[in-house]
Amino acid sequence: MFDLLIRNGTLVTPSGRTQADVAVKDGVVATIGALDPAQAKDVFDATGLHVLPGVVDPQCHFREPGLTHKEDLGSGSASAALGGVTTFFEMPNTQPNTDSAEQLAWKVQRARATSWIDFAFFVGATNENADTLGSLETLEGCAGIKMFCGSSTGTLLVDKPENQRRVMKSGRRRIACHSEDEARLQQRKGLFAGQGVVMHPEWRDEDCAVISTRSLLALAQETRRRLHILHVTTAGELPLLEANKELVTFEVCPQHLTLAAPECYERLGTLAQMNPPIRDARHQAALWAAIRSGIVDVLGSDHAPHTLEEKQKPWPASPSGMPGVQTLVPLMLDHVNAGRLTLERFVDLTSAGPARVFGMRKKGRLVPGYDADFTLVDLAAKRTITNDWSKSKCGWTPFDGLQVTGWPMATVSRGRFVMRDGALVGTPGGQPVKFD
Repeated sequence: MFDLLIRNGTLVTPSGRTQADVAVKDGVVATIGALDPAQAKDVFDATGLHVLPGVVDPQCHFREPGLTHKEDLGSGSASAALGGVTTFFEMPNTQPNTDSAEQLAWKVQRARATSWIDFAFFVGATNENADTLGSLETLEGCAGIKMFCGSSTGTLLVDKPENQRRVMKSGRRRIACHSEDEARLQQRKGLFAGQGVVMHPEWRDEDCAVISTRSLLALAQETRRRLHILHVTTAGELPLLEANKELVTFEVCPQHLTLAAPECYERLGTLAQMNPPIRDARHQAALWAAIRSGIVDVLGSDHAPHTLEEKQKPWPASPSGMPGVQTLVPLMLDHVNAGRLTLERFVDLTSAGPARVFGMRKKGRLVPGYDADFTLVDLAAKRTITNDWSKSKCGWTPFDGLQVTGWPMATVSRGRFVMRDGALVGTPGGQPVKFD
């Protein structure tokens, strides 16, 4: 007997779309084909739905410990499950920072108790732990090392090339980098005093990102260490990244593909503020061209919630970041329906891509033997994203009022339904991801 049978859906497998049933046993995909419902304890009729490999969001800030008035692992993972996400990677800029074996173990234990979906955590690189990161990156539940090369939310910062080199020489797994040049950030910080948030992308300008990424790529070539550049936003970085694909992968975010300056700042004010910034249409067009050409490796939401009260501070005292884990799938399915990318490309960017980049075991593909993680979507469903639908503790989304076509209808994590028809199902049961 199978534990679960999903019938009559359109499966998106490595060989393309196929009308087939998928059976689950002991949390993994048992078989795919024309199957007898009498063989399963639980049967789900997926008529009219597409069954995707579970969506992975490899860049989330769930704020626990220390900032749980904005989010925690329970609320953040619930928001993810409601949005069709089956696995998240969480970032280390909490209070205290996740920069030691003890802090990582605390997060893993906490997530085992409270997370609705599977998880892993980045360990933050610091000037102090730079030489010991190789021993931390192999610990249970570690997604890899995260290095902040420019200052953002929190206190993690490794901005000197000599210390970045030390980080790259310690360990073997791919290092995720926030790539902005700290010296240029500090030099330009005072140029826009008294001006509004519309100047955010002028302060943290294109050169700020390009200078940092060029330097990181040179260090990667020197040390032969693989890098992953997070939330790429500029046209100027793309030729550099394309020329170094043997060592570097990179991510783009739905916000940068959907919103554009100056309109988003004029309409949303500091709610549109994030690092690196949302930029103008020229940069957005370049990011879409990079997706079409195949050089973008993954999508990540950079879910980084702050309360409305915090965001209402005058710029630049207002914190950078916005929620996004719950809106990643609806936004990108709307782009699929608009013809900006195919459903297969979306799957590669959100399932196979993260598994390939980070070395995830048994995730990212809809094939027998892999974890039974599924995102079931209705490509024709028309819905409106609202603040009320958002389940993040921060209580808002920059996409409030946006009508989209394409919606997650169910989320399955290792054979367990955690969301059906817009409601959470069951209890938290997430487990740490395993890596090669």
